[in-house]
Amino acid sequence: MLPAVNVFITGASSGLGEALAYRYAKTGATLGLFARRRDRLRSLQESLTTTASSPIHIYEGDVADVQTLQRAAQHFLASVGVPDIVIANAGVSHGTITGGEGDSDLPVFREVFDTNVMGIVHTFHPFIDAMRDAKHGTLVGVASVAGFRGLPGSSAYSASKAAAISYLESLRVDLRGSGIAVVTLCPGFIATPMTANNPYPMPFLISASEAADLMVRAIAQKKRRYTFPWPMMLVGKLLRVLPDAAYDVLFAHAPHKPRKSQPG
Repeated sequence: MLPAVNVFITGASSGLGEALAYRYAKTGATLGLFARRRDRLRSLQESLTTTASSPIHIYEGDVADVQTLQRAAQHFLASVGVPDIVIANAGVSHGTITGGEGDSDLPVFREVFDTNVMGIVHTFHPFIDAMRDAKHGTLVGVASVAGFRGLPGSSAYSASKAAAISYLESLRVDLRGSGIAVVTLCPGFIATPMTANNPYPMPFLISASEAADLMVRAIAQKKRRYTFPWPMMLVGKLLRVLPDAAYDVLFAHAPHKPRKSQPG
């Protein structure tokens, strides 16, 4: 059993975030849960309260909105104290193309980067000074195996996750010696609402609860970078070393994730 800790999680109303909330609640952790859908957050809070032994704080907002996250962080710091773990989990995924059909995908690119990259920065920023003063804590960013190479039809998502991986690595080195650990999580395919409509096979698919167990263990061990499940770790290593010419041929006709509908 892990010791009770203070944990702040974004994207907590469904998928991996919800699974992580349940996992940490079982350990007696005091939780701060941040997400866009207040109704889902309230339902989750009510469900967790029946078994949790520590308070569950909920915060409605979008990680792209830095001021909303700052207010949530300030409340959590004042009510609970310095978090032991901050998990930047919120993310979005849409199929995208560049050019060919006017500028219809430009807003989608912006949304994906604002959520998947700036959302991590916004999540960590209001906590870092307090954690640095405490000389303690773990910052966790959820990236993806999709950030290892540029996947066709998912240019915004792949690029955002590659940027997240690089940002987290830079931050880890910046914070070396501060007492703050930085963990980069790179999941493969997880059964969540984000993957529910993928029109292609998803090898080594695991449930959100299985993923949460692996993530919590990696966070406790303060792994610098953790790719999971283990077969996807091997795939990720292969993708990194695959020559560009071979990669282009192999993925040229790969199925694409559906694009997001844009208002006319």
